[in-house]
Amino acid sequence: MSGDTNVAAGEAKGMPKFKIDFAVAGPFLALVVLFILGALINPSFMSEGNISNILTRSAFIGIIAVGATFVITAGGIDLSVGSMAAVISGVMIIVMDNLIDTTGVTWTTILIGCGLSVAMGVGAGAVNGLLTTRAKIEAFIVTLGTMGIYRSLVTYFADGGTLSLDSSLRTLYRPAYYGSVLGIPVPVVVFILVAIVGWVVLNRTAFGRHCLAIGSNEAVAKYSAIKVDRVKTATYIIQGLCVSLATIIYVPRLGSASASTGVLWELEAIAAVIIGGTILKGGYGRVGGSVVGAILLTTIGNILNLTDIISNYLNGAVQGVIIVVAVWLQRGSWRKTAKS
Repeated sequence: MSGDTNVAAGEAKGMPKFKIDFAVAGPFLALVVLFILGALINPSFMSEGNISNILTRSAFIGIIAVGATFVITAGGIDLSVGSMAAVISGVMIIVMDNLIDTTGVTWTTILIGCGLSVAMGVGAGAVNGLLTTRAKIEAFIVTLGTMGIYRSLVTYFADGGTLSLDSSLRTLYRPAYYGSVLGIPVPVVVFILVAIVGWVVLNRTAFGRHCLAIGSNEAVAKYSAIKVDRVKTATYIIQGLCVSLATIIYVPRLGSASASTGVLWELEAIAAVIIGGTILKGGYGRVGGSVVGAILLTTIGNILNLTDIISNYLNGAVQGVIIVVAVWLQRGSWRKTAKS
């Protein structure tokens, strides 16, 4: 009786109840369930090689998703990231191949290509941002247009075929994808560093708070003396930078670029962000959730490769369903919050 009395007294005094926030924990729980499912379907799923493969393949979309978290949190959208990655890859390969006669098969050639990648990513992001903020064109329209432009450019550069990196240069460049640091694959190391920096910027800086404020209510943010156009443009620049970093570690993987490079990356990046808990309409973002979302999507694809239950060709369909369900769950969650 005394125990029941103490509990009742505690509740009366307003003591906080232990409650799991499924909006935050949901992606993590889903990932755990997927790993259990994968292990039951195929024992080799939990092998060190397969887990390393999942994390490495997650790195590309995960890095891009970190940038997308900023854009979406501030109320924007970027549909051009896959095409942007394709054209950056193509230009990198063209420039590096042409530099061999001057700088040779050296890391100088590769570093110049990497520097060009960063410059192009930042520039492309700035174009998207300025057209959205200064020209006052909807972000959906701007990035839909640049998506088509970038995809057409890489097709033109490749003359409808494939651009290939010089084999000797690719051999030198391979460690950027296939190498490791303390046993951790290089792409995963880059992914971790980008995620940490992204989390700090979004959650521990004035810029991050401004992104949240703008996404919540842009008009109020303007009255609060926040430089809305500058912050929103900066989010697209961050997105472009993340695309360039993902491209730098992607090029040595295949050593080529074509019109099919980066196809559906925008879908996967947005899906990772939404699955991770970032609100599509803006105002709330979770970099950690986006990281988990990227790994979750790659895990789904990996499981489809290990089983015949669902064709791997339906991976895009599965991702589309996940996006719709995630947004629907978000709406329900926020409605409950608003009512309470």
